[in-house]
Amino acid sequence: MKHSHKTDPAYALASAGSEEKGFVLWREVLMAYVSPAVMAGIGGLITGDRSLQIAALTTIGGTSVLIAWLLGLWLRKRGRSKRWFVEPPRLLVVVMFALVCASLGFFAAWVTNRVPDMIGLSDYSIWFDRVWIDFPLSGTIASSIMTWRWRKVFEENYTLNGGDRR
Repeated sequence: MKHSHKTDPAYALASAGSEEKGFVLWREVLMAYVSPAVMAGIGGLITGDRSLQIAALTTIGGTSVLIAWLLGLWLRKRGRSKRWFVEPPRLLVVVMFALVCASLGFFAAWVTNRVPDMIGLSDYSIWFDRVWIDFPLSGTIASSIMTWRWRKVFEENYTLNGGDRR
């Protein structure tokens, strides 16, 4: 006797993740840190901008790690059960997450610039001028890397498990 609920495409989407191989969170987070940090560091060396070299390891790399880790946790736990995430083309999903994470980066930069003024550290706010570029850009890069790589692994595993992905 065949069970109709096991032949449903939604069942295949949810069960494909149980055998998912290739997406190791710590390795993906490491790549999300190294990629923008190295590129910003090289840019700082070429231009002679010492603050960019420091930002590459701190605000750029740190924001990338945080975004990549949080997004990676969400993708592993809930990503494969969301139809709006697994059905559209990969590029569309990557762009959508990049826009969302860039917006979150702008909000984080706004909060970061307002907190020193609220607690009376207005003299130190000059140190926070870089975050207007660093946070949104790092969020965009990290979310693009994580989403692209997760979807690639998901699609490979889905086709291996008998799914009929486009």
